[in-house]
Formats: sequence, structure tokens, C-alpha cells
Amino acid sequence: HLKRKEIMQKLIRSFVIALIMTVACAASFAQPNPTQKRISREQLAELQAKHIAHELAFTDEVTEKFVKTFCDYQKEIWALRPRRQPAKANKPRMSEQDSEARIKQRFERSEKILEIRQKYYREYSKFLTQAQIEQVYKQERLTRARLAKRKNKGGKGKADGKPRKMRPNNE
Repeated sequence: HLKRKEIMQKLIRSFVIALIMTVACAASFAQPNPTQKRISREQLAELQAKHIAHELAFTDEVTEKFVKTFCDYQKEIWALRPRRQPAKANKPRMSEQDSEARIKQRFERSEKILEIRQKYYREYSKFLTQAQIEQVYKQERLTRARLAKRKNKGGKGKADGKPRKMRPNNE
């Protein structure tokens, strides 16, 4: 009877040690790797361009031109949009003039983006067919949607996915 008890104690001890090691290993894999850095926007743009070129089966020569042109396009777009500042919870309501100015700034930015898109459409037309350009735009939209979906899964979007209700004007 004593031998059985020793065997059970050893078995329980081994099980507890195995459980602790499993939990410790799982916890270590869950920790972000501090040496692993986020890739830069430039690197992301290059990866996206190479992915699009691969998806559309461009030749090496066309891929080289496309990657350079696509990255230049992205840089011009980024120059228009400084990174967003986090919204402040205690931000006072804007005046009508401030709201009007922000809306007009958005219109100006949209017009500049359109000008840049048209410029790079002309550049793409020098080495891509019109059907290829359409496919490039389609792939770009798909990639943007995929990145937005991944970003929202990271907890940055609203939990229920529903749009927020607007406050009435008389508040």
C-alpha cells in the first residue's frame, strides 16, 4: 500500500511539473518579441507592391518598374496625410467656423489625392495595360480592406461594429 502511495505522489508531482512547464511555455510564446520591430510604411508599401506584381504575374522588368512607381505613389499620398493624432476625450466642441475649415481642408486633401492618383495612372499607363491597371487598383483595395480588418481585430475598432449615433445639434 505504501508503494502505491509513493507512485501516486510521483505521478501527481510529474503531472504538476508538466502543467507548470506547459503554462510557462505558452506564456512565453504569448509575449511580444522586443527584438521584432514593426515594419516601416515604406517596407509595407514595397511588400504590397511585390504582392500585387506577383498576383498579376508581371514580368521581372515590369515588376521592377511597378514597385518603384507604387512606392513613389504611396510616399506622395503619405505626405498629404500626417499620422492621425489620438482623439482627446475632453475635446471642446468646435465652432461652426472650425467645422467649416476642417471640411474644406478635407476637400482640398481629396482633390490633391485625386491629382496624385491621376498622375500615377499616367505613369502606370506607360508600362501596364488598362486591364492590368484596373487589377492593380482592385488588389490595392483588397489589401487595404485586409489590413483594416486585421487592425480592427486588434481591438482598435468598436466592439459591436455598429456606427456611433450622432448627437443632435441642439446640445
